[in-house]
Amino acid sequence: MEEKIDIRNIIQNIGSTQDKLIEILIAVQAQSKEHYISEEQLNIISSLLDIPLSKVYGVASFYSMLSTIKKGKYVIEICNSGPCYVKNSSQIVKVVEELLNIKVGEMTKDGLFSIQYISCFGACHIAPAIRINDEIYGSLTSEKVTKIIESLRKEVV
Repeated sequence: MEEKIDIRNIIQNIGSTQDKLIEILIAVQAQSKEHYISEEQLNIISSLLDIPLSKVYGVASFYSMLSTIKKGKYVIEICNSGPCYVKNSSQIVKVVEELLNIKVGEMTKDGLFSIQYISCFGACHIAPAIRINDEIYGSLTSEKVTKIIESLRKEVV
């Protein structure tokens, strides 16, 4: 069952002009427990703002901070910028994928974790780095990543 988000209220607070589309999409996604904007929500936004669905979907799927795909409770964003790559971020990706038994772009069966690549988020000085929800972890090693993921698993138990 899809969670109910009061899109009318969001639009009322932000504004109903077409230039508010990105801000509205961000607000809708921020209220989603699964960190995404559903097809039904895109349709509602399209209708309420009188914007073609293709344009609403195009914006929602273009920006990396927006998603039309369900994500886990913990969204693991792995930086794939030059500094992280040079500092061996590919090894961090392997460790995360092995620990969670999923690949980048996937979500664990329990809905707890998802992994995705992201462009630089400003942590080059502590490369390689990942961001999990709003928390940045840097100067990563295989051991550090393992401890971080184990710690998050314990939080849920």
